[in-house]
Amino acid sequence: MSRPLPSSRPLLPREFRLAFVLCVTVLAISGFAQMPIFRRYYIADVPGLAWTDNFYFTSQLHYLAAVSFLVLAGYAVGRYLTAWRSGHALTTSGILRSGLYALLIITGLAHVLGNSSMTSLDSFPAMLVDMGHLASVMLLGLVSLLSALLGRRDWLRHRSS
Repeated sequence: MSRPLPSSRPLLPREFRLAFVLCVTVLAISGFAQMPIFRRYYIADVPGLAWTDNFYFTSQLHYLAAVSFLVLAGYAVGRYLTAWRSGHALTTSGILRSGLYALLIITGLAHVLGNSSMTSLDSFPAMLVDMGHLASVMLLGLVSLLSALLGRRDWLRHRSS
């Protein structure tokens, strides 16, 4: 019988989880700011939110948050690998979310490479990368919401012998 990790001993420290939530929030806001929705729906007209209409600023903010996200993801993967060696395994929710985060990272890196001056993507592959990135964000949000609503927020469980 598998059971989730005891909540008294979280695998990742509280500071990490707060930094992760902040990083994902900045990524979500700056990512959606890449589309002109903040200007179209007059969100950029709200005092203090004019920066959401500045494509260059939100693009740089998104790249900075993405680098922070990659550092945090690398740390989390290292911690999960050490937990796996000590008799833990990913839950179904953890597998789904990990796969979606991996897809998000892959499509994000493809997007960065497509935007670099050294490479160039044709319009159709570039659109596929953009749509894949957006779809993985939406699926990740849906899976995370369902995990929270169903009470299956744990990423790890004890492996049954």
